Amino acid sequence: MSSETTGASYASAGVDIEAGDRAVELMKEWVKKTRRPEVLGGLGGFAGLFDASALKRYERPLLASATDGVGTKVDIARRMGVYDTIGHDLVAMVMDDIVVCGAEPLFMTDYICVGKVHPERVAAVVKGIAEGCVLAGCALVGGETAEHPGLLGEDDFDVAGAGTGVVEADRLLGPDRIREGDAVIAMASSGLHSNGYSLVRHVLLDRAGLSLEAHIEDLGRTLGEELLVPTRIYSLDCLALTRTAEVHAFSHVTGGGLAANLARVIPDGLHAVVDRATWTPAPVFDLVAKSGDVERLELEKTLNMGVGMLAIVPEESADVALATLADRGVDAWVAGEITDRGDHTTGAALVGDHA
Repeated sequence: MSSETTGASYASAGVDIEAGDRAVELMKEWVKKTRRPEVLGGLGGFAGLFDASALKRYERPLLASATDGVGTKVDIARRMGVYDTIGHDLVAMVMDDIVVCGAEPLFMTDYICVGKVHPERVAAVVKGIAEGCVLAGCALVGGETAEHPGLLGEDDFDVAGAGTGVVEADRLLGPDRIREGDAVIAMASSGLHSNGYSLVRHVLLDRAGLSLEAHIEDLGRTLGEELLVPTRIYSLDCLALTRTAEVHAFSHVTGGGLAANLARVIPDGLHAVVDRATWTPAPVFDLVAKSGDVERLELEKTLNMGVGMLAIVPEESADVALATLADRGVDAWVAGEITDRGDHTTGAALVGDHA
């Protein structure tokens, strides 16, 4: 009589526990690089531990939290077979939201969902997340890798993350601090970042039929390389700015575009006016516009158009702020101002044409 097992098993259902264990082993060295002194324990526990006694130095600590993913940019990573940059995008989307209120990033957790665990691929994704955490100054204290056979294809995956930061209550940034006459400082994006990729993929790959391997002269690299440029992580740059200059608010330019995200931090009765003539968007934005005959309004409410973060500072602090950002290698400029139009409306608008 045969001794072979014919009953169903987790493995026969498509879940490979051994591959998952192998992925954890491969990612441990990268997670270790993100360690902060407040982190207790190592990778593999049911929960990440962070010593909250470190917050005793605050008089009234406010915890800031955020969660996000990177959207359909993961499809480009899958098609290109490049998995070690998408983690930068994830950290940027989470931690740059947290720093907007002036909070210092503390720690982050990730969630990676795959159709089939390929240990080296999962480890590469975590490597990127860990590198991003180092750039944001936070620890990666844990995460989860889930295998969903039957729901996702063997090469399909998605990533999400959640983060926590802390800010002293009396240093909380936001609309309450903004005043008429404040300067709006723009910080250059590294490219498309991680928003609008449903439009970008539809226009460049589906409508225009471009290949990810195609070298685009205006971009100076292949289309795939351009589309995978990681989102810039501004967290430590923004925190440095709060130490050297008076800052009233930040705005992270993500889904919705520059005007809509800037409007989120403008108080009632004031208006932000940003002049397009103060910068020239990178060639990739023009490529999207021309390839899909995308109208300017549609483009600007979908993509960042070359600005990834905005800082609102008193006019007299603008020079110091620009000098600080220049010292940190961040291309920045005064792009607009806060005005009172006298009609009690609130919002933000782009005016003029790009340089």
